[in-house]
Parts: sequence; C-alpha cells; structure tokens
Amino acid sequence: MLIKEKLEQIVGKENVLTKKAECCVYALDSTNKREFSLPDAVVFVETTEQVQQIVRYAFENRIPIIARGAGTNLCGGCLCVDGGIVLSFSKMNKILEINSTNLTATVQMGTVVADLKREVEKYGLFYPPDPSNLSVSTIGGGIALSSGGAKTFKYGSTKDYVLNLKVVLQDGSVIETGSNTAKNVTGYNLTQLFVGSEGTLGIIVEATLKLIPKPENSALVLVYFDTLQDASNMVNVILQNCLTPASLDFLDRKTLQTIENFYPSGFLDREAALFIELDGYDINSQCQKLKVLCEQNGGKDIKLAINKDECEKMWTSRRASFGACAKLKPNVVAEDVVVPRDKIKELVYGIRQICDKNNLLVCIMGHIGDGNIHPNIPLDLNNPADVKNYAKAKEEIHKLAVSLGGTLSGEHGIGLEKIDYMDFAIDKIALDYMKQIKKLFDERNIFNPGKIFR
Repeated sequence: MLIKEKLEQIVGKENVLTKKAECCVYALDSTNKREFSLPDAVVFVETTEQVQQIVRYAFENRIPIIARGAGTNLCGGCLCVDGGIVLSFSKMNKILEINSTNLTATVQMGTVVADLKREVEKYGLFYPPDPSNLSVSTIGGGIALSSGGAKTFKYGSTKDYVLNLKVVLQDGSVIETGSNTAKNVTGYNLTQLFVGSEGTLGIIVEATLKLIPKPENSALVLVYFDTLQDASNMVNVILQNCLTPASLDFLDRKTLQTIENFYPSGFLDREAALFIELDGYDINSQCQKLKVLCEQNGGKDIKLAINKDECEKMWTSRRASFGACAKLKPNVVAEDVVVPRDKIKELVYGIRQICDKNNLLVCIMGHIGDGNIHPNIPLDLNNPADVKNYAKAKEEIHKLAVSLGGTLSGEHGIGLEKIDYMDFAIDKIALDYMKQIKKLFDERNIFNPGKIFR
C-alpha cells in the first residue's frame, strides 16, 4: 500500500498532503537553507490514537517522522534529511485543562504559547516561558527545544515548567514520563530526558505544565551605557542590591540602530542598552531603586514604562531585533550561544572581531542575565563570499563560546546546524551515552533523523 493511501486511512484524505507544491511549504523551517529534501507526506494529526498508528506504520516500514509545530526553528530542527512523514500538530492545539488548585495546565502540542499565557491569566495564573515569537511558537516546539526567552533570568526556561509528558514511542505504545504533582522523585526523570530532545526519542502529544501565580504588577526600564563594560557591570550591581528582574536583556549599538530604522521606537544611539523588566509587589519602589543604582553606575537616559500599552510597545520593539536585520541584507542568521555571566564581555568583543575579520555585519543582543547571547548576522545567501565567510565565522563563534566555559545553545537547539560542533562541546563519553539513549528509544532511527549528532 502507498504511503498516501495508508495515511488517508488513518486520518482522512483532508488531513494528508502529498503534492510537491504542498509538501515544499513543510520542507522548510526558519533556518536559512537553500538545499532541502521534500517530505513524502504531511499529515495533520488530531488524536493520540492517530499518532500511534502512524508511528507503528513508520516503524514497520523504516519511514522517518518529523514532528512539526510552527516551523520557527532556527537550526534546521524541522527539516527532512531524506523524505519521510511530517506530523503537523496545528490541529492538536487544545488546552485540555487549567487547574487553578493544583496550579497546572494540560495541553496538546500545537497549543500556541501566547494563547496559553492569555488563558491562564484569566485565572490569575502565569506561564513564564517567553520566546520572542510567542505569538506563533507552540508548546510542542518549546518542549522539544526547552525554549527560554527573556524571562528565563528570574523564572527559568521551559524545562522548569514541565511536570509530565504523554509520549508515543517507536512501537506505538504511550508512556507518561512523570506525574501531575508538584514533586516527584519516583525513578529516573524521564520527563527531562524528553524535554530538549528535539523530537529524536519519541512523539510528545500532551504535556502537563506547572503554573505560578501571576505577578501583581510589572514595569519596563530601558537604560543606556557608554561602554559594554558598564552595562555588564550593572548586572552584578542589580543582583548585589537584592533586585531580581524578570527580564534582563542586552542590546548593542548596531541592534539599537537597526531596530530604530525598522520600527521607530525612540531608541538612542548608544554603545549598549539594558532592557530590564521588574515585576511583583511595590513596583514603584523597585523602579526607583533601580533608577538610582543605574545613575550611580554609568546608566544614562533612563526610560520607564509602567502602563500596559507602554510596556507592550517596548516589548514589540525589543522583539523586532531579528526582523529588523532584514533591512540590512536579504537574509538573517540568528545564532545562539551561552557563556557564564562573567564572560559576556569577552564573548561580545570576540564575536565582533570574528565578524569584522570575515567581512560580516553583526547585531548583538541577548539575555545578559543568564549569559545567553544572540548574534544576528545579516547576509546575502546569493553571494558566495557571504556564504563562505559566514561558515567560517559560525564555527569560530561556537568555539569561542565553548573556550569561555560556555556551550553551543541556550534555546535554539542543535538540529542540523550545529552537529559538527558537538565533538568539541561535549565530552566523548557523554556523547557516546547520548547516542546509546537515542538507539534505545529509536532503534530504526525514524524520529527526526540526522539531528543533534551523526
């Protein structure tokens, strides 16, 4: 039986795409790739039982399966290496339960992060993970990559909010990896094994997530600095004075200029800026304390936003950093490296030197509070020189991060794009154990093959 006929039996004709033009759309994610493999079929699943049947069929016939949310992955995590079945979760997007007593939400994997945030806030609750593309990013993608975002500094990333997962394994059976309780130390922590596994161990269909009470108030503070060193030092000043911002982000001069040209927001032309969100009780007192500390430590032109509309406008500006780079060149590559906080200055200066040496523009921003820096590199993929220079710079940037005691990714994942760097980022013995785990859960290599390691 042909793949198309079998899949139509399982999910219905209306939920299967096999035409070349249709499949082409689902062959790509947000990674800048010019060469790619088309999936054999795209399937819109609606139930766990359908996923089970498709996985059994794929296992028996050694057909790759690539789980897909919104396709916003930046490291080739949703790309087909050699055809296969793309499982789209756009129709498995229900919020199944919000339990205000247990502080949990149970959701399907196609649920959009912003939708979940909005719904739980109606109960006075809060789901903190905050990817910059939260208006389209799905819970499934966030779990696959253990996505972070701006609020990781105070609240942690996705991994800190996953209590239990329902996962379809290679034989089509379903397991629950944890429990729907706040505490659980019963056996190995299988939940955290699947979080961040990029769809390579099984197909996650449902998650129970931890919620917390919504902070009473919030405010945003934008403060400029004449030097990167002053901006970096300010982070320690904030922590030493018992302030814990929800977000503590950094934007360099080129980023400020580029955003202002793309989305005029009143950003000033300064060497660096910190984008600081405060939340909780007594917000006015926190803001005043922060303002005084900034003024005493090189901060200038301090801008405060307290009401919701002002805050939203500033957040929109901040989230425009990636898109704004497209004003500089036709394509943009967003990198993602992490270092200890005391190595941020060396990382930022090093990235600039690497890009200058390779004749590349770079806009550097990121979550300075947790050492996660994003160099956005505008380039023209139709220009062979740009492509060659970027390939060299990319490897040098990742080697620099590792040499500073950091690692390859804080929230974008490894996917296809960073496979070649795993050998120098991960201990060989640890890497061998990871490959054994992959083999145990996926003996025929059907789950998102060709990702994370070779």
